[in-house]
Amino acid sequence: MATRRSKPTPEDREQAIRGREGSRPSSPSRGGLRSLAAVPDPAAKSGVRWLLARLEAAHPDAHCALDFRTPLELLVATILSAQCTDKRVNLVTPALFARYPDAHAFATADARELEKMIQSTGFFRSKARSIQHATRRIVDLHGGEVPRTLEELVELGGVGRKTANVVLGNAFGVPGITVDTHLGRVARRLGLTRHEDPVKVESDLARLVPRPKWTIFSHQMIFHGRRICAARKPDCAVCPLSNRCAFAGGAGVLAAPRPRRAAAP
Repeated sequence: MATRRSKPTPEDREQAIRGREGSRPSSPSRGGLRSLAAVPDPAAKSGVRWLLARLEAAHPDAHCALDFRTPLELLVATILSAQCTDKRVNLVTPALFARYPDAHAFATADARELEKMIQSTGFFRSKARSIQHATRRIVDLHGGEVPRTLEELVELGGVGRKTANVVLGNAFGVPGITVDTHLGRVARRLGLTRHEDPVKVESDLARLVPRPKWTIFSHQMIFHGRRICAARKPDCAVCPLSNRCAFAGGAGVLAAPRPRRAAAP
């Protein structure tokens, strides 16, 4: 008796994509990372231009969803956003920023009071430690002002590349690629990277996307992941990228477009 094949899950399809990509030749890049995007060819460059145009048309309102007025506020809000919705963070931060208006206030805050104010964002003890560690170094090493380079930001403690790129791109206008779960998922499904590690994903995308577009590209990809390309039930039927999406059965953004079949006579 023949057994009925179960419908592939999103995880099965993504594994198949990674398997196909893993069989493609790739060029070695600096630091030993082997990247699909090490030397973009004309088809890849054309595909990226197509992708940027489609994302712009689909998500013209893409922006940083965290409310902030200063680089410090964005830094703190981004730390709070880990494993928490931006909406929840935006509910917490007005009172938080009124209570602690600058880096010195955060650095010298009573830890228990700070934890209580951010408790609803989850992992509040760890987040409070990260905020105070970072703000103490901002006070001690940078005169109370948030530094403006990636290298200095990640040395604050409690600040990774994702948080640093959010701050650089949205508070200082320095282009940065923000690899969160949404961007990473969409990038893998489109065939832009095969990696799970955020640093390697960032490296692949940085080779493909023009630097001036890094920040807005990040927002557009995150919006796309939230609105259309969900983890469990992506809405491929309405997705403007589906015809070149590896996850949806296409060749992938970096491949040459498949020729359309001629209509039957």
